[in-house]
Amino acid sequence: MTASGGRSADGKKSLSDLAPLEAVFFDVDGTLCDSDPLHHHIFQVLLQEIGFNNGDPITEEFFIQNIAGKHNDHITEFLFPTDIPRGLKFIEYKEAMFQRLASEKLEAINGLNKVKKWTEDHGLKRAAVTNAPKPTAELMINKLGLSGFFDTVVIGGECEHAKPHPDPNLKALEVLKVSKDHTFIFEDSVSGIRAGVTAGMPVVGLTTRNPEDVLMKANPTFIIKDHDDPKLLAALEELDKKGGSAGNAA
Repeated sequence: MTASGGRSADGKKSLSDLAPLEAVFFDVDGTLCDSDPLHHHIFQVLLQEIGFNNGDPITEEFFIQNIAGKHNDHITEFLFPTDIPRGLKFIEYKEAMFQRLASEKLEAINGLNKVKKWTEDHGLKRAAVTNAPKPTAELMINKLGLSGFFDTVVIGGECEHAKPHPDPNLKALEVLKVSKDHTFIFEDSVSGIRAGVTAGMPVVGLTTRNPEDVLMKANPTFIIKDHDDPKLLAALEELDKKGGSAGNAA
């Protein structure tokens, strides 16, 4: 793939192919803020308390492979396959603990304000598309000062299928009345990238906590370290040169 996010040898659509751009979708956990360490810590503590994995703390690798980016229903089925009711109570308690701690520990991903300003300056529509429960998603968005930034917030659990299925992204397209051919997505997990790719949109993957080689298995358009990555800035500049946005064109 090209460093600027141009069309790669495997034929992936580049961001410049989306001109005029209409919208940008953002995942929340790991894309707007680096929340995975807190999620991992809480799961680690609570699972150890109940003797999961023979009482040994879950590793970061285990967390990335089996929990990060996945919907809570899937996590429940994985962790408590023979006792779903117990698993649901566990997840409910975990989310409550996360909400208590998140207000003090969340910080925006580096460069987020630059991307925020770029999308606003270009008059683009914006959606937060997440597998997080609604109260948790709203807390994170508000904590980051983004409550007025998004035109809509789509919750995976409120769709027929959550990520990695395309439903949440397809719902965002429908709500915002924009085309998949003029929209791209920021994601940080294999589950999220697959959801975007399956919905037919280019996905920019962030290596916030997931290694690049892991994310590449989901076929993102290109990978960045954070929102200040030169590859992203070059791709947005290339997009501007080719036709910019429908918002500015209007």
